[in-house]
Amino acid sequence: MKQNVSYKDSKTILNKGTGFLSGYTHSLNPYTGCSFGCSYCYVRQMPISLFHHEKWGDWVDIKKNAASLLAKELHKAKTKGKVTIFMSSSTDPYQPIEYREKITRSLLEVMVEDSPDFLLVQTRSPLVCRDIDLLQRLHNHVRVSMTIETDLETIRKQFTPQAPPIQARLQAVEKLVAAGISTQVAIAPVLPSSECFPYKLQHIVNRICIDDYFMGDGNAGKRTEKIGIKEKYSELGLEEWYTPQAYQKVYTRFLEVFPKNQIYISQSGFEP
Repeated sequence: MKQNVSYKDSKTILNKGTGFLSGYTHSLNPYTGCSFGCSYCYVRQMPISLFHHEKWGDWVDIKKNAASLLAKELHKAKTKGKVTIFMSSSTDPYQPIEYREKITRSLLEVMVEDSPDFLLVQTRSPLVCRDIDLLQRLHNHVRVSMTIETDLETIRKQFTPQAPPIQARLQAVEKLVAAGISTQVAIAPVLPSSECFPYKLQHIVNRICIDDYFMGDGNAGKRTEKIGIKEKYSELGLEEWYTPQAYQKVYTRFLEVFPKNQIYISQSGFEP
């Protein structure tokens, strides 16, 4: 797939945490756009995407001055009080372009030298393991949240064909945990999965976050509905999985395997 890549100088890199991320002082996006292009991504309905000519997934803007900006803005923010950062809210910090550009790594290098009070790294990419050395130096100030929406590769290919395979993500979680890095699995959004899903995670992670379109897209599921994801469920004969109650099926399955205090629902699972 041909991708339109642009290099841009950003005016700012730390954005105020609002809405779903109101528990954070800031959000941080190394890139604009995301080549994973997941079919259900609510960012498709945000101005950042709607004002771009190409369809979501076909373009990425690289914030080439991200590290220098962060060094300045982080230092300034810390003089005003506690700083908690969610990376990232509208892109994946470890999408394929990161292999070459290393913008996310450069941001971690800044934070190793001037640590925020807390950093959550939200990704679905095993590439995060490349930066284990830096994540370890952030000690208890960081948590990696690995998105694994389903344990079924057939479902993953239907909804997120450009995203990394499930097995690769599971192996990445194992590596992160083995390296002593606080890690959770984010079943977000909930996609159709098997009854075996909890058992596949049981021995590799002790923190699970379950979220769905209706709680997690920032607009009670309306953003997701606008991009036609409901029709996709209907086409696949999976209508029972597209309801506000569907997450409870997954939650009940996980309660049979995980202690209740290791399972978080929606926003609470992403809080600092």
